[in-house]
Parts: sequence; C-alpha cells; structure tokens
Amino acid sequence: MSVKRPELVIFDMAGTTVHDEGSPVHRCLREALSSAGVAVTHEQVNAVMGYPKPDAIRQLLISGSESRVAEIHAYFVERMIAHYQTNSKVREIEGTSLVFVKLREAGIKVALDTGFSRDIAQVIIERLGWRLLLDGSVTSDEVPRGRPHPDMVLALMARFGITSASAVAKVGDTPSDLLEGTAANCGWVIGVCEGSHTEAELAQHPHTHLLSNITKLPALWGI
Repeated sequence: MSVKRPELVIFDMAGTTVHDEGSPVHRCLREALSSAGVAVTHEQVNAVMGYPKPDAIRQLLISGSESRVAEIHAYFVERMIAHYQTNSKVREIEGTSLVFVKLREAGIKVALDTGFSRDIAQVIIERLGWRLLLDGSVTSDEVPRGRPHPDMVLALMARFGITSASAVAKVGDTPSDLLEGTAANCGWVIGVCEGSHTEAELAQHPHTHLLSNITKLPALWGI
C-alpha cells in the first residue's frame, strides 16, 4: 500500500521535464543511423524512446557488431551534446523548476533518470540551471541495465536510503518509463502525455496515473 506522499520522485528528462520541440532525440538518433547507412522510420524510433541509447541502436540495427553500435552511439552523443549546448530552443517544460521546488519544500526528494549517458545529461542539467534544484540523478550508463529494467530506480533508492519502492514515484513520457517504474514496484507510476507518446498509447502500459503534464503532479499529493 502506497504512503500518502512519496519520499522520492524520479523524473525522466527529454519529453517529461525537458522541452522536446522538433523531437531532437528522434532526429539525432535517425541521423546517427543514417550516417551508417541504416534508414529507420519515426515509428521505429518512437518504439525505443527512453531506452539506453546503445540498446535502442542495437534494436534498430537488428544485426551489427558492437563496434558498429559504439560508432553510431558516439555520433549520436556528439549531435545531442551540440544540440543541448547551442540550440536556442532548448528549455525546460514550462513549470518544471517550480514543480521541483514545491516537492522539495514538501520534504520530497527530486531526482532525474534517463536513457541518455552522463555526458549528455550533465550538459542539460547545467544548461537549464537545475543543479541546485535536484537531489540527484542517474543515467543509463551508470547502472548494469537501463530501462525498462528497474536498476536506475533502485540505484537512487539506495543513494537516499529508501528501502521500499512504495515510497517512490516514477514519472515519464514513454512506455519504458512506465515499465521501469512497474518493474521497481514504485508506489506511483505516472505517465505524462505531452511528450513522445499520446495518452491512448501510454494507457496501454501499466501505470497508476496519466497526467497532461508534470505541472499537475503536486496536486496528486495535496501540494
């Protein structure tokens, strides 16, 4: 049984807290694959959103050596870092910082997890000025398994000394976020419907709540 309020809320990045105008993650992943002569559709890329990007590349390649995966991933990382460092459209989803502040003022820890590697995630955190608004973050290259496995959630729980996942909320805009939270037995598994997937698409996956965006989140706990 879930506690009234979580001790920890774990947010995804792109599409959940980071504005994803023009789908730069989609674009850069498709461009990285195209550079290796692999053509993929928007729908194929959407199906692996939220996954660790090397895993996503492996799935989209179907077959290929690990050196080829590493080469494509390196190209993707280069393009993503350039985008998040320089693109004028990079910004947080409106109201995100205020949500972080409200939760922390209520005694709830705030953290990020992501299918990005640490080098990309850190650029985003610094660009958006979030470093002092977060209690922590974990990236897919810092755990044995990324989404949809529970490893990132479990790593953050261990970091904060939280022993029961019923005290944790996982929030994201992809099926892999919902599957991750479910695999970890989080007390709240919350989909937000303004990112890569629609409400109808997210509704097909296990969840406790679906919200139009994260600004609706504090009201779930009377904050």
